[in-house]
Amino acid sequence: MSALRDAVRELGLPDSVFVDVGESDDAYVLVVDLPGATSETVDVWVNDRQLRIEARREKESPTEFRYLQEDRSMFIDITLPLPPDVDTDADVDDGATIHRGVLELRLPKSTGRRIPITEG
Repeated sequence: MSALRDAVRELGLPDSVFVDVGESDDAYVLVVDLPGATSETVDVWVNDRQLRIEARREKESPTEFRYLQEDRSMFIDITLPLPPDVDTDADVDDGATIHRGVLELRLPKSTGRRIPITEG
């Protein structure tokens, strides 16, 4: 079982937040449902071997109505420990997209560095 998937399970996320974890030979992918969130209302950081996702949901309601009950949180703050094989130094500028409140985040794995060998 993946360490990243285990970390997601242990978060105790609210029922309104769903996180799927995928893994390939060269990367992990996290798909996070963030209802009502946009690229302007989501921030993602990698720091000290942790991934942090903050999202806020903006909504508008007609002024003649007031909320009686709110079933989804207006703010989400998720911090995940990253597995040792995630390359936190990799360039991930194209690693995140959000479409209709679904954040997809690609985290490349470290491929290691080959050490050249010479005759001698």
